[in-house]
Amino acid sequence: MRHFLPTAVLVLALLVVGCAGGTRTDGGDAPPAFPDDYRRVVAPSVPVLDSTGQPFTQPFYGGLNVPRPQFADVDGDGDQDLFIQERTGELAFFEHVADGDSMRYVWRTDHFQNLEVGEWTRFADLDQDGDPDLLAERPYSYIRVFRNESTEAQLRFTRAADSLRMPSGKPIFSDRQNIPNVTDIDCNGRLDLFLGKLDGTIARYEATDSTGLPRFQKVTEQFEGIEIVNQQMMSARHGANTLTFADVDGDGDEDLFWGDFFEPGLLLIENTGSCTAPDLTGDPEPFPPSDPLATSGYNAPAVTDWGNDGDPDLFVGVLGGAFDANTTLSDNFHFFRHTADGFTHETGQFLGALDTGSESTVAMGDLDGDGDLDGLVANKIDPRRTQTSRVYLLENTGAPTAPSYQLRDALDGLPAAYHFAPALGDLDDDGTPDLILGTWGGSLLHYTGNGDGSFTKAADPLLELPRGSNAMPALGDLDDDGDLDLVVGESAGTLTYYRNDGSPTDPAFTLASEAFADLTVDNRSAPALHDVDRDGDLDLLVGSETDGFVLARNTGTPSNPQFADARPVDLDAPRLAAPTFADVNGDGSPDLVAGSDGGGLVLFLSN
Repeated sequence: MRHFLPTAVLVLALLVVGCAGGTRTDGGDAPPAFPDDYRRVVAPSVPVLDSTGQPFTQPFYGGLNVPRPQFADVDGDGDQDLFIQERTGELAFFEHVADGDSMRYVWRTDHFQNLEVGEWTRFADLDQDGDPDLLAERPYSYIRVFRNESTEAQLRFTRAADSLRMPSGKPIFSDRQNIPNVTDIDCNGRLDLFLGKLDGTIARYEATDSTGLPRFQKVTEQFEGIEIVNQQMMSARHGANTLTFADVDGDGDEDLFWGDFFEPGLLLIENTGSCTAPDLTGDPEPFPPSDPLATSGYNAPAVTDWGNDGDPDLFVGVLGGAFDANTTLSDNFHFFRHTADGFTHETGQFLGALDTGSESTVAMGDLDGDGDLDGLVANKIDPRRTQTSRVYLLENTGAPTAPSYQLRDALDGLPAAYHFAPALGDLDDDGTPDLILGTWGGSLLHYTGNGDGSFTKAADPLLELPRGSNAMPALGDLDDDGDLDLVVGESAGTLTYYRNDGSPTDPAFTLASEAFADLTVDNRSAPALHDVDRDGDLDLLVGSETDGFVLARNTGTPSNPQFADARPVDLDAPRLAAPTFADVNGDGSPDLVAGSDGGGLVLFLSN
């Protein structure tokens, strides 16, 4: 049967696959001079609230853009743990933890077992020993298998095969843009492997045995005659897809959820047959039927009994398809609770992370004059106003030693521009932080602080980068003359230095170097000036697109800085890390907080 998705004006996009880059590490094998007491914390004791006053449960996870969720009891404790693949080659693990009468997910790692997982993952008990094994993409487009060999004392997954194979030994090809599934569709004790294809059909393979690591024989190239495509101007359109089998209606057989690049919602094909005689030849219907999900497309469903009430609940990650993926850069992890009235949508941000969209940047300072640190968090493109970036206020409603943060509205009076990057410093010596705001176009805008969390435009623009784009400013007194100088990162990964030749009350920035500290990272340099090694002068920590953090120590003096060769810092930095230092938890020690590609904040507390 041939099914057509709704007609729309569509632009086909490919999945973006990240690649690692090298870091400049001149100077031998000496360890980086960075304190070893920083540790990543996703859910600190410091409260962080959303704009409605509800607490974020994972406030400093860093945000999500294209989450691919699934649930599996990998530790054998009887509950379903949460796994999210957000990036190629990485699989995040959140352990399901009982907390009295409630339950919660606790972040453990973004690199589960350090497995090489490629573009997609799928848990399935492949060897039928009672615990979930892991299937993953072996670049490019084969199916790698990791066997679950965990014990009560230790999680352990080991590579069992570089590809699932047919009885002839031929490896099974699985297009990396489609996420497959494994189930026993006809209840005969042999697993079935289902591979969605770019032409909108599904290939079915069946295991030739039921023990050990099975081989799979192809059954059909077009399972149940399913062909889900979009009809656009007399031509068929189809795209990347993900499929999930689950008994959503409780009748004892497996139904099929389908998310497609060209489908803004989620489709359900009901199994009208039985466990031993499946029938999925009916028409796909938008789901949930009472209020269908509508997103930017390419939705990845996962089903589990979240409430432990015997009913399957539905979770959907939004990978972003043909319907403006910028609109789902923050609301992209949906939770539908199964109730007596059907499936009810509860949230589009199930993980509970502070998330402003994508490619966030951050600055910290006492913006309202109450003696504690507030924050500014900006994004690349705002999901709710996609014609511009926005800068959100993160107000500290607590005290200097007992902070509590709440996300407020975006700042007023800013122009329409992409990728705002804030830096805070008192440029007019009035005791109130002023704002330097970088933009994607390379402009640096200047706003004076009003002392109440608002800002007034001071110059238009203050500076323009001599070359490059994506201006990422950092303020600090590099020559110890009592005023703030300016270091600016940019898209190519170098740094530009502007010396302040004015005064503490009247800044005048002069271009001093277009290759500051002779430092280059793998694109998108984001500097922070801070006395990292605690020797009395400002060092240079730089975030990057894929190089993580690199540190250039100031080996000179406070008035005559000289920077050693940059070395990598052993912290698991996010992609597009944009760092700043601030005492986030109020314990008197500077912490490291960074914007990230996911649109949220990543926190490293200093012990």
